[in-house]
Amino acid sequence: MIITTTETIPNKTTAEILGVARGSTVRARNIGRDIFAGLKNIVGGEISEYTKLQADSREQAMQRMVQDAQSMGADAVINVRLTTSMVMQGCSEILAYGTAVKLA
Repeated sequence: MIITTTETIPNKTTAEILGVARGSTVRARNIGRDIFAGLKNIVGGEISEYTKLQADSREQAMQRMVQDAQSMGADAVINVRLTTSMVMQGCSEILAYGTAVKLA
């Protein structure tokens, strides 16, 4: 499965647009990470616990988008985008979406 943020894939022709492929995940912080992050916030610097949480969330959303595209019979997903929104205090959604296509 080819995944790209561009509108086209070099040396490939789009034969059919299948629709929007999407995948999302909603994650919440936990008390252990919050305590450590609070301490880190006093000192300054990167809060690696949250960085890892966000990276894992992005990866899961992308995998779910690919699964959605595969269920449509896609060969690729073009114009891929990621967006984040807060669902409630301490809880956010990451959405990955793009156009599922068949290649010629």
